[in-house]
Amino acid sequence: MKKTPIEVFGEWVSMGKDEGMEKNHEESVENMVSFATKDLTNFSFIDAGCGNGWVVRSVASLPNCIQATGIDGALKMIQKAKKLDLKNNYICNDLLFWKPKNKVDLVHSMEVFYYLKEPQKLIQHVFSNWLKEGARLIIGLDFYSENISSHSWPEECGISIMSLFSESEWKTFFLKVGFKEVSSWHSGAKKNWAGTLIITGIK
Repeated sequence: MKKTPIEVFGEWVSMGKDEGMEKNHEESVENMVSFATKDLTNFSFIDAGCGNGWVVRSVASLPNCIQATGIDGALKMIQKAKKLDLKNNYICNDLLFWKPKNKVDLVHSMEVFYYLKEPQKLIQHVFSNWLKEGARLIIGLDFYSENISSHSWPEECGISIMSLFSESEWKTFFLKVGFKEVSSWHSGAKKNWAGTLIITGIK
């Protein structure tokens, strides 16, 4: 029987698989963060689907980051993040319903949005409730139509919800909710691997 993404990721913490995710995604996340922060002075940051908090810890160490928050639906992930990092904020909640007290300058997410049946609802929620005017959303996805070798993941991982869309469909989701300067590119492409699809836009 297939499990929800939150159930699977909770189990991964117990198995230490969350550390493997960090190693596998490090190159793409560095690409995303360097792009998204290059023109920022003092900025506030949220990592949506933060896992064990590794991206939050990394971004919080940048001299121009004034506040960093991680949110994830898997309690075990948040518990681990809090153990590893006493300085930054970690919240266990449903991404689709949680709202930060104060809107932020940058929202980042790696390998999260396709775990929703209708990811455009989360894109709209982040746009409306998380981001300041002029702020950026940037997401990374390895599971998408053009990356053929990822198509077997739902069966291999036993996950009940994984929504497969093309690069153009993801960009359309951003445009439809009102993002401007929407762009996309691929990080880490190699033979039989199309790389991480990165999509970003400005509110």
